[in-house]
Amino acid sequence: MPQRSLPRPRGDLSAAVIELLTRTPGSAVPDPSGLDPYGEDLLLTLHTCYELHYQGFAGVDENWEWDPDLLRMRRDLEHTLLTALGADVPGGDDVDGELDGLLEPTSDTDGIAGFLAERGTADQLREYFVHRSIYHHIEADPYAWVIPRLRGQAKASLVAVEFDEFGGGRGERVHAQLFADLLAGAGLEPGYLHYLDAVPAPMLALVDMMSLFGLHRGLRGALVGHFATVEITSSPASRRLAELARTLLPHPACAHFYAEHVEADAVHEQVLRRDVIAGLLAAEPGEAASIVFGIQATNLLEDRFADHILQCWNDDRGSLREAISAPAAPA
Repeated sequence: MPQRSLPRPRGDLSAAVIELLTRTPGSAVPDPSGLDPYGEDLLLTLHTCYELHYQGFAGVDENWEWDPDLLRMRRDLEHTLLTALGADVPGGDDVDGELDGLLEPTSDTDGIAGFLAERGTADQLREYFVHRSIYHHIEADPYAWVIPRLRGQAKASLVAVEFDEFGGGRGERVHAQLFADLLAGAGLEPGYLHYLDAVPAPMLALVDMMSLFGLHRGLRGALVGHFATVEITSSPASRRLAELARTLLPHPACAHFYAEHVEADAVHEQVLRRDVIAGLLAAEPGEAASIVFGIQATNLLEDRFADHILQCWNDDRGSLREAISAPAAPA
């Protein structure tokens, strides 16, 4: 898979870091202070730093991944984001209460799926796919980092869920590949992070949070809470999105991605709650507050993402940073 080029900057810090990565590791790193934790500049800078742990960028020296000064700068940005998330969620340690709340039914008229079902267009559904592309290109990757930090049944069960996410050993069924197929079926570019420059801050925040939780052992509970939130809420949402894709877009790959998640994620929900979370809490009861934080932070950022899209669509304007080209003929 070819590496993508460095992204376009969104402020002074991201411009400085993107320019820095064209140099030799060990070059002076800029000061990251005074940024909006939910702003484009901070979030793109974090995303750029995290991408060094995934596929990297064309022309960037791989030794930047562990450059100590860049890691110190990233630590400061992470602290800014974590402090904001901690201040914006209620906290607590009632894991069962938070999980039960995720199972409460929502109205079919609510949220992005409700808007699309009532008056959405094929172009708006494609726009939604573009936002989600930077998430689904690494859909299950950050969760793999927590595997060596778990023990016993919690580890075994999380690996079982990841095995499904990675296609059960079949490359063409890896969920990230299924989403690439969806993009191609929708007439969009399926390449890895192709639309990064078009995706605004709300989705960047979600993807950065996944990487942040995954890379830090001390946030293992938060990552498990985030993973559980995704799987518990995925099945009903995927059912609605599969129906919308069948209605608005003719290519079967657009509906197939979501149809694949309906049954699988209903099973994953039970495994994560009964085996992974229960197993982690049995071994480490002190992780309850971190699990709750992961659930609440995920809900906060998903709500911010939905609010952004719905405000744009209700104002009859696009929700991306830049217009995407007209759809190509589906592959």
